[in-house]
Amino acid sequence: MAPPLLLLLLASGAAACPLPCVCQNLSESLSTLCAHRGLLFVPPNVDRRTVELRLADNFIQALGPPDFRNMTGLVDLTLSRNAITRIGARAFGDLESLRSLHLDGNRLVELGTGSLRGPVNLQHLILSGNQLGRIAPGAFDDFLDSLEDLDLSYNNLRQVPWAGIGAMPALHTLNLDHNLIDALPPGAFAQLSQLSRLDLTSNRLATLAPDPLFSRGRDAEASPAPLVLSFSGNPLHCNCELLWLRRLARPDDLETCASPPGLAGRYFWAVPEGEFSCEPPLIARHTQRLWVLEGQRAMLRCRALGDPAPTMHWVGPDDRLVGNSSRARAFPNGTLEIGVTGAGDAGGYTCIATNPAGEATARVELRVLALPHGGNTSAEGGHPGPSDIAASARTAAEGEGTLESEPAVQVTEVTATSGLVSWGPGRPADPVWMFQIQYNSSEDETLIYRIVPASSHHFLLKHLVPGADYDLCLLALSPAAGPSDLTATRLLGCAHFSTLPATPLCHALQAHVLGGTLTVAVGGVLVAALLVFTVALLVRGRGAGNGRLPLKLSHVQSQTNGGPSPTPKTHPPRSPPPRPQRSCSLDLGDAGCYGYARRLGGAWARRSHSVHGGLLGAGCRGVGGSTERLEESVV
Repeated sequence: MAPPLLLLLLASGAAACPLPCVCQNLSESLSTLCAHRGLLFVPPNVDRRTVELRLADNFIQALGPPDFRNMTGLVDLTLSRNAITRIGARAFGDLESLRSLHLDGNRLVELGTGSLRGPVNLQHLILSGNQLGRIAPGAFDDFLDSLEDLDLSYNNLRQVPWAGIGAMPALHTLNLDHNLIDALPPGAFAQLSQLSRLDLTSNRLATLAPDPLFSRGRDAEASPAPLVLSFSGNPLHCNCELLWLRRLARPDDLETCASPPGLAGRYFWAVPEGEFSCEPPLIARHTQRLWVLEGQRAMLRCRALGDPAPTMHWVGPDDRLVGNSSRARAFPNGTLEIGVTGAGDAGGYTCIATNPAGEATARVELRVLALPHGGNTSAEGGHPGPSDIAASARTAAEGEGTLESEPAVQVTEVTATSGLVSWGPGRPADPVWMFQIQYNSSEDETLIYRIVPASSHHFLLKHLVPGADYDLCLLALSPAAGPSDLTATRLLGCAHFSTLPATPLCHALQAHVLGGTLTVAVGGVLVAALLVFTVALLVRGRGAGNGRLPLKLSHVQSQTNGGPSPTPKTHPPRSPPPRPQRSCSLDLGDAGCYGYARRLGGAWARRSHSVHGGLLGAGCRGVGGSTERLEESVV
């Protein structure tokens, strides 16, 4: 009974096919066609004996190990134009017979080390049309010896695993077009003897390093595998670095130069070889000499121009190349940073700028000023730390009494945030290279250094903390007696001072309120005076109209045309009309009643007093000031 039952199970298994798919059994190979089926995931009941599986144009989003488990006979897998964003580790782990893998047109952002592990016999890998920005260095390690076709076009790649690609001896076609690649490492394709097509179109390559691969011509007799090279659409910088490529005759290609300005827009292969030139380096600016205190950071700067951009190097005082270490770091832009300087770092440094057209050098002098170590040996090892310097100097000044003949150090004109430090010229016999001011405050124990030229005897300290106590000491730095001696330091004196407290906010508010009140009062008086004057004119005009006197015509003569003047008629005298009584409200001179101007001025005064008192009460209530005194000052 066992053999018939086994045959029945095998027959039923062979006939199994996912419901939305079409299965074809052609010449002892099973093909499962599931394209355009609206699938959201790989069907779990796919026959494990399938040789060709097509899952293109669906909506699959992720792949994992269960999707293709035990499909050891699968040869061709197509997953094009899905929505795949993630491939789990060893998702293709059982596909040891896989020859072709199509993952183009998906949404992959990166490929990890284990994303493509499993297909050790893979020959064609298509990853174009994704959003790849990173590919792990070991992503292709399982099929380095078998891969023949690699398509990484139309992605966002700036770097690709060059070490892995350069170790594919069977690679025939490499498509890297339409990416963001801006540089090719030298010799990246030197071992690809079977490469016949290399597409670098539409990247960001400004130059190409010489490579034996590019020397292959199109003549099949000249090389066993002639190379078809495409690199149009790149911003080529046509200088002497591309002269080797210009000497390769390729008249049918349409690459153009993007720079320099004199060659921009011209066909690469039409530019004469003599115009592919470079400019030697020229050091535009650099640090000539730098003085730093021992323990501080030193930044040596060097900038150079040239075509192509020069490579910068530094040589130390011991004539050795300065490399990146825990104490020093050389940046590509020509800056050398020494984190913590010591006496051994002093000396001459040489900046070297090189490019294919030549080199240029410049010398930078670094002087490290040694800190004074004396007066306090209670610290570990007998050497005071940087924060002990002011205390050591102050102790020496107070205890030993050696500063009686030295000029005193004074701090005057102290405000809330500044103070003027003054000192005398010192002893003429002692040469002074420069002065050093050291101070710290009660708010912060950090010791602050200031370097002052030897010709100065005053220094204004700024950005101090209001209401803080400060300890300050002044030292004179003298030049060393010999090249190997340390800089000599001499204490000139110390001082203690306190900054003023911060100005209360109410003072500013008082000034603001007083100024505003005065402005309102003056404006009110002017407006009141103008109104009174206008009303007075109107009242006088009305009074004159009501009690108008008759005009006397005795002194008026008419103009005639030469005839005798008519005799003026006389009129009997009339008594003047009684003068109208002016209202008490409009009487400006009567002291017994209030006039219009007085009442208006009194209203303005009461209004300004009320506003002034309210503002002062609100502004100074928290400070504890009295509003009566402020009002008296206004009155």
